[in-house]
Amino acid sequence: MAKVISTLFISADGVAEIDPDWHFPYFDENMGRAVTEDYETADVLLLGRETFDSFAGAWPEREAAGGEDAPFAKQLGDTRKVVASRQRLEFSWRNSELIDGDLVAAVTALKADAGVKGVLIPGSISVVQQLLAAGLVDELRLLVHPVAARKGRRLFDEGDTAYHLKVIATEAYPTGVIRVIYAPTEAPAPAGYDDAKEQLNAQ
Repeated sequence: MAKVISTLFISADGVAEIDPDWHFPYFDENMGRAVTEDYETADVLLLGRETFDSFAGAWPEREAAGGEDAPFAKQLGDTRKVVASRQRLEFSWRNSELIDGDLVAAVTALKADAGVKGVLIPGSISVVQQLLAAGLVDELRLLVHPVAARKGRRLFDEGDTAYHLKVIATEAYPTGVIRVIYAPTEAPAPAGYDDAKEQLNAQ
């Protein structure tokens, strides 16, 4: 079964809506390597409409320009891109298609498709939120910037049920960025103050 992986740049206070002013000063070769590793996990990109519009408005031109980032731009162009949108879209970027019907049903089908290696969700906060709620995200790969953005859309919306996560891997970069890879997990056993007090007394 294909993995669904979310990859996000995020601030220390949980803002995943990127502001170039706090994002790009921290982008270095370590973050570039992490991004490359994330894209190597998948042969399908799942994008919300805003993220798709941003990608489609930049990467085809970068591929055509033939600069340093042209190989990555070509990789994006060659990859199958599945777009979640409530509006009909006209695609000029190759290998792009619109989800036909319900997002959760479409992603469930992608996960079960033997021909799909993996599904990567870059950005696309609303898509990630819906798939987290549906239990369809296998990994959250976060590049946590050492800045409190204080404004912008946060990754985790308000809800009645907590998301419990286990840490798969962590890595700290010289810039202060921390890469954290989480996977969903079961909630821990119930505990309260008396349990914590026992731990304090054990020190």
